[in-house]
Amino acid sequence: MLRVLTAGESHGPELIAVMEGLPSGVPISAEGIQADLQRRKLGYGRGSRMKFEQDELTISGGVRHGLSLGSPVALRIGNTEWPKWTEVMNPAPVDLTDKSRGRGAALTRPRPGHADLVGMQKYDFDEARPILERASARETAARVALGAVARAFLSELGIRLVSHTLSIGPVQVPDGSALPTPDDVDALDADPLRCFDAATSALMVAEVDAARKDGDTLGGIVEVLAYGLPPGLGSHVHWDRRLDGRLAQALMSIQAIKGVEVGDGFETTRRRGSAAHDELFEAEDGITRGSDRAGGTEGGMSTGTVLRVRAGMKPIATVPHALRTIDVATGEQATAHHQRSDVCAVPAAGVVAEAMVAIELANSVLEKFGGDSVGETRRNLNSYLEAIPEALRTAPASEAALIAQEEA
Repeated sequence: MLRVLTAGESHGPELIAVMEGLPSGVPISAEGIQADLQRRKLGYGRGSRMKFEQDELTISGGVRHGLSLGSPVALRIGNTEWPKWTEVMNPAPVDLTDKSRGRGAALTRPRPGHADLVGMQKYDFDEARPILERASARETAARVALGAVARAFLSELGIRLVSHTLSIGPVQVPDGSALPTPDDVDALDADPLRCFDAATSALMVAEVDAARKDGDTLGGIVEVLAYGLPPGLGSHVHWDRRLDGRLAQALMSIQAIKGVEVGDGFETTRRRGSAAHDELFEAEDGITRGSDRAGGTEGGMSTGTVLRVRAGMKPIATVPHALRTIDVATGEQATAHHQRSDVCAVPAAGVVAEAMVAIELANSVLEKFGGDSVGETRRNLNSYLEAIPEALRTAPASEAALIAQEEA
């Protein structure tokens, strides 16, 4: 099984990411991970930090000659701004008593919607800097790096992922629109909002422009699709082994995510039972489903069809016109601290969500099939599929089949 860990602060020297349990023989390159780190910075409405943050990647362990060793994979992502913050974020004791202004000033006006106030209460700090540095979404760069490693493993087993933007604020992709496949990633990354519908993307750009003009921020919904999954990942027998539950937790752990759906999610609750479920039919190549409302899971297990999960991101809490708060040093009403922020980071949230789904799926695959090398995992997976009786086999979940179902 996989274990992942990240460390580091937003303006510290670096982020650290460790993945333990990855089999040997997985192709891993700094260029591949760096490409995903660049994808995380995409999207119309991003802030100024994305323009100069280099995400300087170093593979510190677990990889030799482009292949994983089976030992922990350790990654370092340098923070470009560290030279400006060496005093404020120095791990050694520093006297900041004469630094009442600028970066050294105590942040005593907690920002609504952030971890500031509760973190100060929980960890016994009299200012927010020690909280916001770790709570920052900068930490997701480490997750994206680990997600790239997990996806490299999954791709060796024929499992491929893609994410896209479904909505920005009130602007959403029309129901019944075509779904992207992994072959569409480059086209999605080239779109300003990583939206697969060009007409909707143009409306999203206009919405971001309007929010920027008003000094406000926007949230939205992203969707992750996974193709090529075998049936049976996860389990129905215990609450903490259910695949959909694990995916929900992984996605909800992303900063600013406030809701998760599997398949049609809440829309299914508005349907009657006769129209809510995916009926089974016999086909030449196995059992097939007449629809994909469940999103590729039933009973806490993958069905072998395309997995489809959505995550809803709230509007960024660092609002340019500043929200009302309390200055905890004086007890007086005040406006919240405002640091640079994005107007909209939903496209980046899709890349992070893709990474978290990849990590969770890789973990579920290893839990089910094991293997100290990727070759062993592949043999175990193939043996499992071959052992399923023909009468129980699911028809291959092709990308073309999903599109045909959606059109029907």
